[in-house]
Amino acid sequence: MNQISIPRDDEGAKLGMWIFIFTEILLFGGLFLVYAVMRQRNPDDFHHASQQLNTFIGALNTVVLLASSMSIAMSISAVQKKDKRMATILISITLLCAVIFLVNKYFEWGHKISISLYPGTDLMKELSHGYVLFFSLYFFMTGLHMLHLVVGAVILIVALVKVRMGLINEGSYMLLENGALYWHLVDLIWIFLFPLLYLVT
Repeated sequence: MNQISIPRDDEGAKLGMWIFIFTEILLFGGLFLVYAVMRQRNPDDFHHASQQLNTFIGALNTVVLLASSMSIAMSISAVQKKDKRMATILISITLLCAVIFLVNKYFEWGHKISISLYPGTDLMKELSHGYVLFFSLYFFMTGLHMLHLVVGAVILIVALVKVRMGLINEGSYMLLENGALYWHLVDLIWIFLFPLLYLVT
């Protein structure tokens, strides 16, 4: 039985990813707008609430994600140069950065939860409305960002396996390229989240 060969549509795949990224930008853009309005209405509460966040961990995670964006971009160049070993190493570095980011967030969230500094607790009921708004937005936006990071990591794990199997090579690397685009989106979102949440003045 003859198998039907389905032609690849790389341009269509890339366009689809850009459209998806645009919708994600709209989603987070809406959240940033809500944050800006609430911050304008509760400047003092937002300022004091942000001081409960660990700026060092936030800055460290920013550096980690910037490094991961660089490594995933370099992995595409490695594939184009037919260097499968280097591409594998660079994708692995990106995934390692993702793990470091998640571990940092685990400890950061864990600390807030351990002292009941999250929406719905008796402590939060005693605090002002601005505090509650800040931490509600903090947990929602960083949680949504972490979900996107996990999805991006899954895509890159699939790409890593395919690179090792030789299914992603210099002639066919759209999955890796789209995965890298998505990863850059995750990085871009955090670049906005970090100053908004951690550096409120």
